Amino acid sequence: MHTEILSPDQRGYTQAANILQAGGLVSFPTETVYGLGADARQDKAVARIFEAKNRPTFNPLIVHVADVSATKRYVVWNDLAERLSSTFWPGPLTLVLPLRSDSGLSPLVTANLPTLAIRVPANPVARALLRAFDGPVAAPSANPSGKISPTQAAHVINGLSGRIEAVLDGRSCDVGVESTILGAFGKPTLLRPGGLPQEALEQALGQGLETRQEADPLTAPGQMLSHYAPGAAVRLNATEIRNEERLLGFGDVKNAALNLSASGDLIEAAANLFGHLHALDAAGDSPIAVSPIPNTGLGRAINDRLKRAAAPRDM
Repeated sequence: MHTEILSPDQRGYTQAANILQAGGLVSFPTETVYGLGADARQDKAVARIFEAKNRPTFNPLIVHVADVSATKRYVVWNDLAERLSSTFWPGPLTLVLPLRSDSGLSPLVTANLPTLAIRVPANPVARALLRAFDGPVAAPSANPSGKISPTQAAHVINGLSGRIEAVLDGRSCDVGVESTILGAFGKPTLLRPGGLPQEALEQALGQGLETRQEADPLTAPGQMLSHYAPGAAVRLNATEIRNEERLLGFGDVKNAALNLSASGDLIEAAANLFGHLHALDAAGDSPIAVSPIPNTGLGRAINDRLKRAAAPRDM
């Protein structure tokens, strides 16, 4: 299969929408990372996502829609979802809500769970595609399962060329880490830290969040222990370089092969995270050491991704 690169213009959006309607796969940029999209209502199309990524079918997917009104066709809406969506959508927040019995979505999207992860992305290319398609698009990150998430079209091509029909080239993603996932029924529960800091959610809600424990069953994307991994071994919280390691720095450190943010800016670090990991992965297989990252704000999402990148891979 030849993977075509589409321009982010009306012709590209129309062609991408036609591919999705025909059951094909299209990668597209969001503000977080590039997604690998399929029509969430077509079983075979959704199954192709798992095939292309070599993704376990017990790992649910996020559905992307064009606006808030569209979400109500697929999930049971509530006051908490209304408050959160009015504050943070479009944006890097995914809500997990009870699935409507008449949603019409493929059960592969939810991994047969009674809930659905859904969001309204902010990226203008993603929004234009969703309007052109006029339907729900299931889209995990557009990379082989467990590998580094893509923040540029070139990253998608490197990992999935020949496995998918097309990539909409929308340049680099602004946020650079996946969306924050929040369970939005019952007690609000942080299921995955991401591009929207936990502090912003707690301030908007006027309360703290429950947090998922690692031993809990998978209820949302991005919860597998080994994930987002380069080919090389990764060591965290490194204050010195050992043996043949290459340092992925943060802040004012010496001898870094690459630095997420020399000024210690967590927003800049999040935007650079996957791109720098891709660059280090392409440069060789010697181990990667990573400087300590503050575990506040976007630092929580960065540390979550790094922890999973460094996890043992034989599980």
